[in-house]
Amino acid sequence: MADPTSYRPAPGQIPDVPGVYKFRDEHRRVIYVGKAKSLKQRLANYFQPLASLHPRTATMVTTAASVEWTVVSTEVEALQLEYSWIKEYDPRFNVKYRDDKSYPYLAVTLNEEFPRVQVMRGQKKKGVRYFGPYAHAWAIRETVDLMLRVFPVRTCSAGVFRNAASAGRPCLLGYIGKCSAPCVGRVAPEEHRELAEEFCDFMAGRTGTYIRRLEKQMMAAAEEMEYEKAGRLRDDIGALRRAMEKSAVVLADATDADLIALAEDELEAAVQIFHVRGGRVRGQRGWVTDKVEAVDTAGLVEHALQQLYGEESGEAVPKEVLVPALPEDAEAVTQWLSGRRGSLVSLRIPQRGDKKDLMATVARNAQQALVLHKTKRASDLTTRSRALEEIAEALDLESAPLRIECFDISHLQGEDVVASMVVFEDGLPRKSEYRRFQIKSFEGQDDVRAMHEVIGRRFRRYLAEKERTGEWGEDGEVAVDEAGDDGRPKRFAYPPQLVVVDGGQPQVAAARRA
Repeated sequence: MADPTSYRPAPGQIPDVPGVYKFRDEHRRVIYVGKAKSLKQRLANYFQPLASLHPRTATMVTTAASVEWTVVSTEVEALQLEYSWIKEYDPRFNVKYRDDKSYPYLAVTLNEEFPRVQVMRGQKKKGVRYFGPYAHAWAIRETVDLMLRVFPVRTCSAGVFRNAASAGRPCLLGYIGKCSAPCVGRVAPEEHRELAEEFCDFMAGRTGTYIRRLEKQMMAAAEEMEYEKAGRLRDDIGALRRAMEKSAVVLADATDADLIALAEDELEAAVQIFHVRGGRVRGQRGWVTDKVEAVDTAGLVEHALQQLYGEESGEAVPKEVLVPALPEDAEAVTQWLSGRRGSLVSLRIPQRGDKKDLMATVARNAQQALVLHKTKRASDLTTRSRALEEIAEALDLESAPLRIECFDISHLQGEDVVASMVVFEDGLPRKSEYRRFQIKSFEGQDDVRAMHEVIGRRFRRYLAEKERTGEWGEDGEVAVDEAGDDGRPKRFAYPPQLVVVDGGQPQVAAARRA
């Protein structure tokens, strides 16, 4: 463990300007990246006495062996450089969101001569329009199947396209009218691209204008007694409306916005994003992160914005971004978002109306995601086993601690002293084994003697119960949650492999003596 004073910059070395800084460990690996309006003020915060630092910050500065910084001109440049360095170095002490799953997108490959509509996952490509993300790939295919009737854009792979062109015969979709068959020259490349662009316009939310245009064409065809054409247009309008119904209307004013909400505890945070386009929810996604650095809600929002828009093309940034808390450098973040979009972006907290109500819905989804993540993580035997092995390795134990008991002392100004014990078995809380101990009062606040007493009583009970069963002394143990049918607490039948006590070295020494 390094002493931060050993690498603290000398007075006057750190400039009072915007910049980005990196902490490196003894092996020169970057372990933390941060940005600041003033490097001088921000870095000074890391070199305070360790007792005054947040525990996670203290861990970081004692792991580090050096610090360096880069000066930039503006806070926006600092934001951009911070994001690029986090992506490059993957620092262990920075918050990193991980997707709770791989989301599929509806993609239109406008970078090809004959654009193709398809389902895509993973990293986004330049020149491709993306819509979503969707919860399931089948939801995309249902939507596309409805819309191909009106926008018969190519959906086949490059190999199928080449084979059809060589044979001079279109595939099945070309025969049934769900592809304009550019492979055999039924439409010119310009006409097919126009179809693809209309498809993108419709998916981007410009639905009303297109449907009204089809309705006018339908009425005109009926007046001209072209009833077959009018019937086909009527069916096209119905197909488009069915496709629209798959996205719920949430905002009446055809708003384009992303709503970001958080649910967090001391260790983890879950983020949920609703993508609203044309007043409809077009996609939803979520992330979960370990809070490995001392970060508040505003900081988590800033990290989420970097993650969400750092790799996106400008068209993916909407006009409005609604968040639960504004980042510390809200003005710089707004400028960065506006630069990526190419026009002004509004970054704000919704205060009233439909947008506030929808934000509450997003927040409920975030809370559910956090609960589900913790449930999956706790029930994952592999994860628990790995965690127990890491504890054994860190504490140099002979084997993984399958039973862990934790003790704490509480009192009111030296009176009414009570000890508590919580138990974990196989990495899960065993609430039926939780206990409270009534401790006789000592003169003054003597947590050390109280700890010695409760540990001694617990292990004496274990030794006694090894020799006999079904008996329980009158020494004050009370079950917190579960007890037998006769109201008696259950026996201390198993010894712990690891005992954790709250306090410092005196409490540890007292527990060891006991």
